[in-house]
Amino acid sequence: MINKRLPIVLLATTISSFTTPFMGSSVNVALPMIAHEFSMNALSVSWVASSFLLAASITLLPLGRLADIYGRKLFFFSGSLIFALSSLLSICSQTEAFFIAMRVVQGIGGAMIFSTGTAMLVSAYPQGQRGRILGINIAAVYIGLTCGPFIGGLLTQHLGWKTIFIFSAVLGAAAAGLSVFVAKEDIPKDSREEFDLPGSVLYALALFALMYGLSQLPSPRGGALIAIGTLCFILFIRQQLTRPYPLLNVKLFLENRVFACSNLAALINYCATFAITFILSLYLQHVKLLTPSQTGMVLVIEPLLQALFSPAAGRLSDRIEPRILSSVGMSLTVLGLAGLIFIASDTHIYYIVICLAILGVGFALFSSPNVNAIMSSVDHKFYGIASAMQATMRLVGQMLSMGIAMLVFAWVIGDQKITIETGSLFIFSARLIFIILAVTCILGVFASLARGRVHKE
Repeated sequence: MINKRLPIVLLATTISSFTTPFMGSSVNVALPMIAHEFSMNALSVSWVASSFLLAASITLLPLGRLADIYGRKLFFFSGSLIFALSSLLSICSQTEAFFIAMRVVQGIGGAMIFSTGTAMLVSAYPQGQRGRILGINIAAVYIGLTCGPFIGGLLTQHLGWKTIFIFSAVLGAAAAGLSVFVAKEDIPKDSREEFDLPGSVLYALALFALMYGLSQLPSPRGGALIAIGTLCFILFIRQQLTRPYPLLNVKLFLENRVFACSNLAALINYCATFAITFILSLYLQHVKLLTPSQTGMVLVIEPLLQALFSPAAGRLSDRIEPRILSSVGMSLTVLGLAGLIFIASDTHIYYIVICLAILGVGFALFSSPNVNAIMSSVDHKFYGIASAMQATMRLVGQMLSMGIAMLVFAWVIGDQKITIETGSLFIFSARLIFIILAVTCILGVFASLARGRVHKE
């Protein structure tokens, strides 16, 4: 009976894996219309995207721990429902404050999905099939990223930005409905363990101060917030080492090299790659003078190849050591970033397409095997925390990547707008950013190689 329900688990988690990146990439296309609707300034508009990311990052780990204690199916269902309801409430917003608040609630719902979806899949399928299943699930993420700008753009242009939220609400409700039919899970024996509330508060404060402080650099306030966040993080680690039932089992990092190095590699990889689309979108439109639709046709190459190659990479990681596949993928990513260092105003579009193709294949080879390594390196009772941790690495890496880009822009371009007149400054900034990202990615290759073996002899 349970085996017959395995496709339902895969379908429910795949729908949710598609929905959240689809929502994020669609909202980016609709930002001008949303800003006009609520009369938002530039700072408010930036919070439309950042509020979701920040809320999800802060709550992922605590919610993953709660899911381990009380049941992942319950949290997946609740998260999907919260995501759907907050999407519907977003279209009823009368003020920007309420709209951004709903984006925060969406982020919390998304965190409940992120922290349980992968764990549910790994729990349901035997180890020999995990790579293939995780590859399918990760492919759904890239398909969401690929479809978001096109479907979101069409919906926004012809039916209004609110239809994006209605569409996402329907998908969220579908995932919640399917999860009802998922086979009942066995609650771990340690389900009566206490939840570490003080640790959760310290963790939230540390992450919020670090991330918000990074967005405020190079101002003194940004530096102060980062210092406060660092102090809170140190206190959090010390507190976790003394707690009988910690929020984060630090021993997973201290004693499990595969888990520690795989998470570090994920953090570095997302830090080195997330800002690429952001920078190239500006480059293609402000320097190469492409239209938004033409820019979308160029940028779709990377997520399309990620979606195509992720399932195959996942299947390979069931037979070949994830350390090898992920390291090859990370090396290809370095190669793609190195190519982008040489972009100029007269660089041919085909050159950009080739670099994006290399990056797409590289990230596909890295991602699925790396997730397989993380989830295969821990016991069943830690699946929720492991799932939440790898999702946290993704979100934190994305914010660090954007932080690097904005720091360089603030230093080189300052408060000037990106126009044809400032094109040379922008190209210098883009090259510097790609140099930093490429060097960061080289460090990620070593982190990936250092993880050790996952498969038994």
